[in-house]
Amino acid sequence: MGDPADLSLACAAALLRTQELSPVEYVASCLRRIHRYDPGLNAFISTDDDGALRAAREAESEIAKGNWRGPLHGVPVALKDIFDVAGQRTSAHSRLRMDHIASADACIVKKLRDAGAILIGKTALHEFATGGPSFDLPWPPARNPWKRSHHPGGSSSGSGVSVAAGFVPVAIGTDTGGSVRNPATACGIAGMKPTYGAISRAGAFPLAFSLDHVGVLSRNVQDNALVLQALLGRDLADPSSVDHPAPQLRASLGDGVKGLRIGIIDEFCIKANGEILAAFRQACRILEQLGAELVPLRLPPLDDYVDCGRLILQAEAFAIHEPWLRTRIGDYSKRGRTRLLPGAFLSAGDYIHAQQLRTVLVREYTAAMANVDGAVCVSSLELPCPIDDEAEVDRTYDKQARTPFNLTGTPAISVPMGFSENGLPMGLQVLGKSFGEAMVYRIAQAYEAATDWHLRRPDLDASPRAE
Repeated sequence: MGDPADLSLACAAALLRTQELSPVEYVASCLRRIHRYDPGLNAFISTDDDGALRAAREAESEIAKGNWRGPLHGVPVALKDIFDVAGQRTSAHSRLRMDHIASADACIVKKLRDAGAILIGKTALHEFATGGPSFDLPWPPARNPWKRSHHPGGSSSGSGVSVAAGFVPVAIGTDTGGSVRNPATACGIAGMKPTYGAISRAGAFPLAFSLDHVGVLSRNVQDNALVLQALLGRDLADPSSVDHPAPQLRASLGDGVKGLRIGIIDEFCIKANGEILAAFRQACRILEQLGAELVPLRLPPLDDYVDCGRLILQAEAFAIHEPWLRTRIGDYSKRGRTRLLPGAFLSAGDYIHAQQLRTVLVREYTAAMANVDGAVCVSSLELPCPIDDEAEVDRTYDKQARTPFNLTGTPAISVPMGFSENGLPMGLQVLGKSFGEAMVYRIAQAYEAATDWHLRRPDLDASPRAE
């Protein structure tokens, strides 16, 4: 079996169920790896070693008695430190929340506990889930395990690093403008943003109410679907949440793409870096070889979606942070202030006009998707840049094709699409219709099975340490 920390969630679940793997052994293996390698990667803000091992012993006892709860029972999970866990700090990676201790579990934490998952720690993020790493906060930013001098994507940066480095098989993040799919892309793993409202956000510190989604990061598509399915459902504490009309997300995994019509959104790809664009063209050829019919989709320019999403995010984020920005602005990082303050200069009219434009853009996307089963485009337009190059972070961070699907509220997953010449991951986005997660997973899994990108792991011993 080797090191349990190397197992996929699905493989570990099978071994846990038959008691060939002990939850205690599994959690201990993950903690050993975290404590050995995380000082160079900064994926975690905190780990709960005692709590995780205690929960592992309880899971072991339950499984031994025949009370197996399902595929997450005894599986360690990491949480972006934006979700409340009762009795633990929810920092949102900010000085302003250093003393905030949660009084109750977030909805997704309750669901994970009910499924038997073991919460192993809270992961780093960009301050309050705003875009970009900061070096003037109490905790350092997470680093890319493939090249520690480079950015791992964000804002769910630590969640992506924790999965890519093999610290945990799965982590939970949030996605407002691409913040699950960005670290998934940059770290070479799978990251899913489901349909808006499919997962309750109660107990997660908000960034932008009409754009925020909870998402899942994992090593492969099957593991992602296993976790997402456990998180679905309406929650009275989150009025935007709904019951999923098609909750059997794994029903068509393995069915392939033969006979499916898959849209190609070239408009969202044409400005991509040459290596990324070449990898995307190859991904399209693979889908065609697998039997899919590729159909060009016409949509408004990518910049229309990105600009609209940015304005809505800035307005909603400023509304949340205005009291602190007025009274404690010095407690924010420089980057946090830079990202949040522009909302102060937007008018109510600006916000309403952006929401009106959003309606038009959603209508265009819905019409384009009407006659296809799913669609694909690139995730990032640029490769991960050096994390301490502020100008490059500013230049590249918003060069992406993820924000459109926060505006539409439709499901989107990033899966590994190859590696650049300098060894950095690239990502393919698979897109669907509202509540079409099962089809998104089906297409993504078919592509994943035809490639080996998802099987590659960074060499944590060989990876150069940050200077």
